[in-house]
Amino acid sequence: MFANSVQIIILLGMNRGDIINAQWERLQPLLPSQQPKTGRSSVDHRRILNGILWILRTRAPWRDLPERYGPWRTVASRFYRWQKAGIWNQLLAAVQAQADAAGQLNWDLYYLDSTMIRAHQHAAGAKKGTQSPKPLAGAGAGSVPKSICAPKGVAN
Repeated sequence: MFANSVQIIILLGMNRGDIINAQWERLQPLLPSQQPKTGRSSVDHRRILNGILWILRTRAPWRDLPERYGPWRTVASRFYRWQKAGIWNQLLAAVQAQADAAGQLNWDLYYLDSTMIRAHQHAAGAKKGTQSPKPLAGAGAGSVPKSICAPKGVAN
């Protein structure tokens, strides 16, 4: 069975990690229209999504995106435009709602809070807001002493 699925993926021109047909059928209705109201039609959403997934999976820079996913600038601009438009949040909410309606989510099992997420090393211990500057060590050198102490004189 494994060999057959690999052969099918190769025949379809898909790569490991690309969106399979069942996933695409679930995501396609949730995406913006392929044909905008004005201008030319968009590059295939499936190819763009596969490119974005490749970037997220490999953590490579946009410029290293393989050519099979299209120009890296197109993939990157679609990612950032969808992020700005809130498309990713809508996709997540819709897929979660579908899975929840089908009884595929156990919310008690998949609970996540901030105590489970490690902060960046530079995020620890810094105080928020504006800080009042600390006085310099030499700032008090010319001021009046806080205690009066007579200099020790020569013994009589």
